[in-house]
Amino acid sequence: MADAVGGPLAGVRVVELAGIGPGPFAGMLLGDLGADVVRVDRPGGPGLGIDPRRDVTHRNKRSVCVDLKTDGGAEAVLGLVERADVLLEGYRPGVAERLGVGPGPCLARNPRLVYGRMTGWGQDGPLARTAGHDIGYIAVTGALGLTGPADGPPYPPANLLGDYAGGSLYLVVGVLAALLHARATGTGQVVDAAIVDGTAHLTAMLRGMLAAGAWQDRRGGNLLDGGAPFYGVYETSDGGHMAVGALEPRFYEEFARLLGLDGETAAGRDDPGRWGGLREAVAERFRRRTRAEWTAVFEGTDACVAPVLSLGEAPGHPHLAARGTFADRDGVVQPAPAPRFSATPGSLRRPPAPPGAHTEEVARDWDVPGLREKGPQ
Repeated sequence: MADAVGGPLAGVRVVELAGIGPGPFAGMLLGDLGADVVRVDRPGGPGLGIDPRRDVTHRNKRSVCVDLKTDGGAEAVLGLVERADVLLEGYRPGVAERLGVGPGPCLARNPRLVYGRMTGWGQDGPLARTAGHDIGYIAVTGALGLTGPADGPPYPPANLLGDYAGGSLYLVVGVLAALLHARATGTGQVVDAAIVDGTAHLTAMLRGMLAAGAWQDRRGGNLLDGGAPFYGVYETSDGGHMAVGALEPRFYEEFARLLGLDGETAAGRDDPGRWGGLREAVAERFRRRTRAEWTAVFEGTDACVAPVLSLGEAPGHPHLAARGTFADRDGVVQPAPAPRFSATPGSLRRPPAPPGAHTEEVARDWDVPGLREKGPQ
């Protein structure tokens, strides 16, 4: 049966054309906020390579199975579109049109629809129809070049920066803005969310600093990229690491005191010419104790120092545990819905489900009888 009312997007209907990466994450976020998200899976699923019941980006959704390459497949999806507020698709440009579910037929069937498109390169431009992945998208925007040490290559921060920060989150912002417009005017529109655009947008502050001469266009030479010895990561005696972010003078004073730096060494903060020596001194101090010991030293202070935790360790951090930042649902530890709302909190209403698990249910709830005919046979 339909999900119980809950979340600020309760009552919003979303059709998600199955894919991998940023599109499903955007659908999950809308579902976490209470939207009724129906994922249209192809027979056999998206081919991500993991058990779909453990794919967290499937949560808070219902799945129907439709083969868009067969007769009647597009019509079944258009039946859902007619009753939806939002559609999400992450195909290469032109694919949705060839399958009969592009913006033209969808908006003709439902003029109020917000049609959200998620791609790496965007709907136009020289690279629009070429393949790509997160690492390439963030590479050309300048974002990848910010990572890594000055004397080594950049390193990819998994696919968090491009796919999810520059992609999914911008798609969701665009969809919600367009949804407000549609409800005010009765007119839907297409949202072109490109990972290259979103990731470039994320660099706005750095672009301003670069223009003002406050940022050097090279890795490891700035306050926030490891260039400053009081903003970086240091190894501990047991092979762990501590993250230091003591930027402001008053926080740096607390950091230097707790780390045990003498006054002359600590004073090197104000002279970039002495940063090399200061970095060596800080590194030497951190190598004297374990990560757990340094965590205890800095815990609850304003020194802005934190242990670098693994994915497995993070849910056990006392602060995150106290806030319920992570949840254990059906044996899968996963992030809880975010952000938080005082009146309409999001929730984990549904666990991930195999493709097509809800075809009959959605056909009934959304009153799309043709969906049953295109479901798994």
